[in-house]
Amino acid sequence: MAIELNGTTAEILGEDPLVIKNRKDWYHIHSYGGWGKFFQGLLEKKLLATRCTNSACGENRLWLPPRCECPDCWHEMAWVEAPTVGTIFTHSVVLYPGAPFRASTPCPLISVEIEGVCTKLMSYLKEGKPEMGMPIKAVFNTEKPTNTILDLAWVPA
Repeated sequence: MAIELNGTTAEILGEDPLVIKNRKDWYHIHSYGGWGKFFQGLLEKKLLATRCTNSACGENRLWLPPRCECPDCWHEMAWVEAPTVGTIFTHSVVLYPGAPFRASTPCPLISVEIEGVCTKLMSYLKEGKPEMGMPIKAVFNTEKPTNTILDLAWVPA
């Protein structure tokens, strides 16, 4: 059975309680806000991190993924280019992903350790078999960018 709803036809999936399948034809506008520079950097084959601008903070660490404010003192962060080489800290392989998973499977997910960066960056290994401690280098999807974190991957160095 179908019902008319706001000019569209909705399918009734259940009656008690009433459950309908209402088809939508709309899009979502998304803003990256303070993190937009990171994704613009990927298009330029740059890995951009952030560093605290407060000299009293005493920290000279790079944060990747970037932070808009310093997690320690809440001051503004400055954008800096991070190294595009690192090592695999940990890894796992996705064989059976959920519905919104956009990478191909099997997908080797990796935790990337980069010298001078105080955090680990989650990403995926585009080629090869992951091993802890393996030297890797960044590769960037600039031909058909998705403007998501999937525009960054890693390959053995």
